[in-house]
Amino acid sequence: MKLGFLSAILDGWTYEEMMDVAHDMGFKCVEVACWPQGKAERRYAGVSHIDAERVVRDDEYARHIMDYAEKSGVQISSLGYYPNPLDPDENKRNAAIDHIYALLEATRKLGVNMVTTFIGRDQNKDLEENLSLVEKIWSPIMRKAEELGVKIAIENCPMLFGRDQWPGGQNIFTSPSNWRRVFDILKSDNLGINFDPSHFIWQMLDYRKAVYDFKDKMFHIHFKDIKLYPEKLGEHGIMAYPLDYMSPKLPSFGDVKWDEFTCALTDIGYEGYAVIEIEDKAFEGSKEKILDSLRISKRYMENFVI
Repeated sequence: MKLGFLSAILDGWTYEEMMDVAHDMGFKCVEVACWPQGKAERRYAGVSHIDAERVVRDDEYARHIMDYAEKSGVQISSLGYYPNPLDPDENKRNAAIDHIYALLEATRKLGVNMVTTFIGRDQNKDLEENLSLVEKIWSPIMRKAEELGVKIAIENCPMLFGRDQWPGGQNIFTSPSNWRRVFDILKSDNLGINFDPSHFIWQMLDYRKAVYDFKDKMFHIHFKDIKLYPEKLGEHGIMAYPLDYMSPKLPSFGDVKWDEFTCALTDIGYEGYAVIEIEDKAFEGSKEKILDSLRISKRYMENFVI
C-alpha cells in the first residue's frame, strides 16, 4: 500500500506547497482536492489544489502539475471531488455532473486515471427512486469513464451528520446492500469503492467483512477514524443527528481497529493508495495544528503501512 493524505486539509496552501509538505513528511502519494474554483460549499470542501478545467485546456499547466509531482517524488493517487450529483436542485446537480466530466478528462490527461467522489442522493426521494436516478445520471458518466480508461471510486460516506443533510443524507453509497444494488445497475469494471471504515462504525456495519466481500472493488482507501460516545448515544439514541453522538477523529483516536482493518487489506492483496483524511476539530485553528495532525496520523499508520 502507498500511504498518503487527502489534500483538502491543506486549504490555503498552493499545489506546490501542498506537494512540498507531502515530500517533506515522507508521504508516497496525495489524493488531490479538485473542487471547482471558488466554490466552497461546506467544511473541508471547496478546496482546489488542481484546476481541472485548466488542465483540460492548458497543456503547459498540465505538464507543470505532472512535472512537480515527479520532482517531489509524490504520486497523485486520485483527483478528489465530493459533491451531490443527485441534488434535487437542478442547477447544483448539473454543476456537479459537469465538473465530474471535467475531472475525467483531467485525470486522464495527467496520467492519474482515477476520480474519487460521491454517487449522491436526493434527500426528498426514497432509495428506489434514487437508484433510478443513479441509472439515469451515472450510466453516461460511466460510459465516458470507460471510453477514457479512467476508474471512479465512490466513497461510502452517508453525508448525514446534521440538520442540513436530514433526512436520508446526500449519498446512497453507504452500505454493502446499497453497493450491490449500485454495482448491479452500473455494471462497469471501472466503478469501485473508495472505502472509509470510519463510516461503518456509527452505522454498526462490519468494515472487515466488507473488505473481503468487495475485494475486487477496493480501488482506493481512506484512513479516518470515528469516535462513538456511549453516554451521548444513550442520551440521544440512533435516530438523532449522528454528530450528536459521534465525532470524526485522527486514526487511532477513535474506534476503528486499524490492525484488523489493514490485516484484511493485506489479506486481499490490496497494494493501492491509502490516504489519511483529516476531519478532527481538535486539530483546527492553526497551520501548525493541521501539520501536526498529518504527522501524528502518519506516525501511527506506519505501524501497519510503510
